[in-house]
Amino acid sequence: MSPPIVFVSTHRVKEGKLDDFKQLSREMAPLLEAGQPNTVFFQGYLNEEGTEVTFVWVFPDSAAMDLHFQGADERAAKAYEFVQPQRFEIYGTPSDQVLSMMRQQTGPGVDLVLKPQPMAGFIRLKSD
Repeated sequence: MSPPIVFVSTHRVKEGKLDDFKQLSREMAPLLEAGQPNTVFFQGYLNEEGTEVTFVWVFPDSAAMDLHFQGADERAAKAYEFVQPQRFEIYGTPSDQVLSMMRQQTGPGVDLVLKPQPMAGFIRLKSD
């Protein structure tokens, strides 16, 4: 089993699309929770101005991240009606398949940051 992976994506909210994006997010979150049982954490964070949103996912291993990315193109297409990707960050080592998908998402104005080597730390997946 690989170590946990943290995936962070940051997007610019398109002009006039914030309310629609909030609605889509409220609809998608329960579907993700039900359909992605191996994703241990998912949360979106909006800046004070409502112009940028960052999503954080935590996966227990690369296999869980692979499962999450199945169907991601369809989910992303819906979201990209309202937001424009700016940056993707992966902390840990994703599979070659996920890495290839992420590299296809990058280009001018969209960065991909990889930090594959954990140094020190811990994650609690269950509270005692």
